Amino acid sequence: MDLLIILASGVATGTVLLYATVGEAFAERSGIMNLGVEGMMLIGAMSAYKVTAATQNPWLGLLVAMFAAGAISQVHAFIAITLQADQVISGLALNFLATGISLVLGEGLTSLRDVVPQLPNFTVPVLSQIPILGKVFFDNHSIMVYIGFIFVPLAWYYINRTRPGMHLRAVGEYPAAADTLGIRVYVLRYYYVFVGGILAGLAGATISLSISPGWFGALTTAGQGWIAVGLVIFAQWDPFRAAFGAYTFGALRRLVLDIQGPSTLLGLANPFFYNPHYAFFLKMLPFAFTVVVLVIGSREANRKRIGTPAALGLPYIRGQRGL
Repeated sequence: MDLLIILASGVATGTVLLYATVGEAFAERSGIMNLGVEGMMLIGAMSAYKVTAATQNPWLGLLVAMFAAGAISQVHAFIAITLQADQVISGLALNFLATGISLVLGEGLTSLRDVVPQLPNFTVPVLSQIPILGKVFFDNHSIMVYIGFIFVPLAWYYINRTRPGMHLRAVGEYPAAADTLGIRVYVLRYYYVFVGGILAGLAGATISLSISPGWFGALTTAGQGWIAVGLVIFAQWDPFRAAFGAYTFGALRRLVLDIQGPSTLLGLANPFFYNPHYAFFLKMLPFAFTVVVLVIGSREANRKRIGTPAALGLPYIRGQRGL
């Protein structure tokens, strides 16, 4: 196993998780939990693939994917914000709806694999020559990977150093206080759910046009939307932590594949090589971690300790005392 290849692959595949995680972090920072990330990613992957096949323009496919996922996210926004329904149930319903729509509209797309152009890959001159880091971060990656490098600090700066970012944090922490200051709580929550949808669509499009191009199906996202939801808590709603978690998970997913190849590990017989059924336990680990993180993050004491937005998951009713 080549460690540099595993790390480089982690950066590439982790970019998908990066966009989805930061998008969900924006939504949750505003106080709205959206568990429909997986479905929105599938909508994005399907839309990008279908539009690119029809127009031969992957950039147009990317834009349509972002808009499509953002548009369907507003179903959840309406139910959670206007109708003030349970956000968990609404998010799960959105996931089922978006998944069903994407699979129906995306039927037969895999047969188009030979006519769908991909987003470009390239190597960054000079930076790719840096020992170790150059090979991992700047050697023959998709343009979406490099955009991710720029996107993370911009997202952090927006959340922590700008007035709109301050308003975002306010509506997620103390919406009643924000309302008294003239901040439009409902409008901002709709907007950031839309932003979360856009980034989930971008993540899905990155899969179908860059990271795993050439096919579309129910396993296109492979549960990465659920992992992104767990990573938000792991990252404590911080874009830099989200990037670390996303790239780490990407590397672990590649390691799961590579560890099954050699017949020996550390001089001992490799049980994953001789008994492929054991590989299912390896593939289960990221999802098990996601469940553990969600359970830990759901406990009230831990929510306060890790900095969970105080109004996350709570509907805001103008004039009601408290949050």
